Amino acid sequence: MVNEQALKEAVQERSLRIMFEDEARFGRINDPRRCWAPYPIRPLVKAAIVQEFTYAFAAVSPHDGALDTLILPEVSTRAMNMFLHEVADRHPNDFILMIMDSAGWHKARGLEIPENMRILHLPPYSPELNPVEHLWDDLREKEFPNKVFGTMEMLELTLMHGLAKMENSLERVKSITGWPWIITVNLNAN
Repeated sequence: MVNEQALKEAVQERSLRIMFEDEARFGRINDPRRCWAPYPIRPLVKAAIVQEFTYAFAAVSPHDGALDTLILPEVSTRAMNMFLHEVADRHPNDFILMIMDSAGWHKARGLEIPENMRILHLPPYSPELNPVEHLWDDLREKEFPNKVFGTMEMLELTLMHGLAKMENSLERVKSITGWPWIITVNLNAN
């Protein structure tokens, strides 16, 4: 149980930042999608069924569009600890309320929560409440349609490039994740 008084003191000393977190798997199995070609040409799309994956971690602040991402080779408690500390280090002057689903590594005993962060779990089976899911959809649509990657390095470079574009597009991220029920929350009301 969180000590309510300690939580109030921690929030009073810093600005409150609400962030949503999620992970996504990206692999060499491609996702064929519809594409345009002039009539009567029928477009050909290569297919790959290679079982190699990497994982993208993301935390978004829908109020201002700030996006923090990390590409890691696995999803685990160790990887989650690395990501949480990375986010905490990027926002040292904020108190972060991190909202995430209840994946096993999000509730593990070995999870190390930084001192400027608290975790709030979404209800089970409710991915529609997490705006990061829409960022994954946008990333897959813009950066990965009908592409086959010869190596994991090529896939990771594409993923890194796509995530960097998103991190640098605050207004775009804000428009995708700034749902009314999230952004109407007054973050620093007394």
